[in-house]
Amino acid sequence: MRNLKITIRALSILLPVLLFQCNTTNKEASINKEEIGSVEGKTVMAIFAHPDDEMTVAPILSKYAREGAKVYLVICTDGRYGTNDFSGIEAGEGLVAIRKEEMKCAANTLGVELIHLNYHDQLKSGEGYDGHVPHAQALITELYEIVTDKKPDALITWGPDGGTTHMDHRLVGASVTQVFVSKLWEKPTELFYVGTPSKLIDSLGDKILRGVDDKYLNTRIKYTKEDSEKALASLKCHKSQMSPQGLIWITEYQKKFGMEMYLRQFIAPKNIKNSIFN
Repeated sequence: MRNLKITIRALSILLPVLLFQCNTTNKEASINKEEIGSVEGKTVMAIFAHPDDEMTVAPILSKYAREGAKVYLVICTDGRYGTNDFSGIEAGEGLVAIRKEEMKCAANTLGVELIHLNYHDQLKSGEGYDGHVPHAQALITELYEIVTDKKPDALITWGPDGGTTHMDHRLVGASVTQVFVSKLWEKPTELFYVGTPSKLIDSLGDKILRGVDDKYLNTRIKYTKEDSEKALASLKCHKSQMSPQGLIWITEYQKKFGMEMYLRQFIAPKNIKNSIFN
């Protein structure tokens, strides 16, 4: 987030994802809902790009940790380019150190175990092919090793839109997807993408860039006021990124919405086809 304007824009994008609640018709009610049951012994892994990206799913991370699941939060980049007008902190190693501490604070608040990797923001895209591609390939390999080691029951990451079309978001989402499809995992693992309902986006251009039709948002998860409050508390840890005005705005905005989150599950094919039609 480079300035206050971008911070507010990012909040306006993530809030519908965090707080979306709609009046369902009977047809909409047929969307698969999360089965109610014990999550003890289950492992959830959320994988995102930057320190503070986790706020997109913070309420359900709190929910599953509270209900007894083991929750890992993997943050891939160091946040070195997360400058803005209100903090006055320059890009670089000093900001990296600050954001690592902020990320620890947020993870502790949510009750999740943090795995913070050390990849550069933008995955060294400014260094051209020879800088970026090895860096991006190393990320995929390390994520594969983490998933192999931790054996999550569910993975959560960015979809192809990346929430804001941010290149790091999209690359991380694509990297997690590649890890997921690279083999049939011994432990059944499900992959879920964060999505913003198209119906909550006014601009046609933004609908195209980052909207997801309700039909595809096939997983609906309710969370509690306690989870919502923990999410807001964790957001306050990111002092270098979240202005006081932004915190006030998100707190007031949250009061207008119910506590339900929509995700899009990656659905693997069940049959072999011999045509691209039907």
